[in-house]
Amino acid sequence: MADDRHPSAENSQPTTDNALPPRASAAATPYTGPDPTRIKTMFGSIAARYDRANTVLSGPVHHLWRRTAVRWSGVEPGDAVLDCATGTGDLAIAFKKSVGPNGRVVGTDFTPEMIDLARIKARDITFEVADVTALPFDDDSFDIASISFGIRNVGDPAKGIAEMARVVRPGGRVIVLEFGQPSNRLASALYDSYRRHFLPRLGGAVTGERGAYEYLESSAAKFPCGDEFVAMMNRAASFTSIDVKPLTFGIAYLYRGVVS
Repeated sequence: MADDRHPSAENSQPTTDNALPPRASAAATPYTGPDPTRIKTMFGSIAARYDRANTVLSGPVHHLWRRTAVRWSGVEPGDAVLDCATGTGDLAIAFKKSVGPNGRVVGTDFTPEMIDLARIKARDITFEVADVTALPFDDDSFDIASISFGIRNVGDPAKGIAEMARVVRPGGRVIVLEFGQPSNRLASALYDSYRRHFLPRLGGAVTGERGAYEYLESSAAKFPCGDEFVAMMNRAASFTSIDVKPLTFGIAYLYRGVVS
């Protein structure tokens, strides 16, 4: 696989496929994640109904976003991929289709109930219970490390990014897919209304755990995106470049950091 290394990371600038939304200064107070014990309990309680809730709440869109993440990662047949906060394994499964029989995909999540379901869905992928802030892998073990809709639920997201970068070889990529805030005023207003008023009700109706979806709504609204998240990545680890790709008017964002 070609080495994507660049001469220097110190002056690297993010590139974008679309304009980033106006956000607070990257020098603002660092984001503090949620309590890990609360998150583990919450996801354990909704694990059995998690996939169904995602389908009801977003239809096929979340699968399209994950497929875009796989394509944008530059994954090749034979690569080794680590998917962190894998949940029930959807992104890990998408990566496995790309790496082929000679590639290796490992999915980790710190919620055992999620890992149990992922193992049932894909028996050709290794799924392990592990925390993204303390990954049980050697340095430079993977070509790609990914996380989708999980970094905002990490107690120390910068530490999670640092760990993902640590286990990726120089020239490999850290891929983050996470919710954002649309820059278009109309799209932002429509999405904000859906997120605040309908998402918790629908999620609660499907899973019986409305409180979990009230948290997920509020965390998506507060989590840094665009330039602010790029600044977090640069503080967390050494990247030669970080690219940013808004998806669906900025409802979600893809970040690709090339490890130096």
